[in-house]
Amino acid sequence: MSTHRDVTQAALDVLAERQRQQDVEGWAPDKDDAYQAGDLANAAACYALTDPIIEAARGAPFDWPWSAKWWKPKSRRADLVRAGALILAEIERIDRAEGRA
Repeated sequence: MSTHRDVTQAALDVLAERQRQQDVEGWAPDKDDAYQAGDLANAAACYALTDPIIEAARGAPFDWPWSAKWWKPKSRRADLVRAGALILAEIERIDRAEGRA
């Protein structure tokens, strides 16, 4: 049986990406809180559901919530890590909005 101490590399990578988004990209919680229409989750879905090679050639998906300059697909795994970090950001935003921080 797994315990909370059995953290996989994938989970660590998602947490590291979330931290990178805050530290390097400047996406602090107060900026995340400005998104109310599911933008973080939509961005996560775009990264989770696309083929990076095809999307890089075509540009940002039609449902990408932000400027196309922020659409930066890499590899399948890297994009899934980004998607996980964006989902985490959305969950954190919801928790703050509901006073569960």
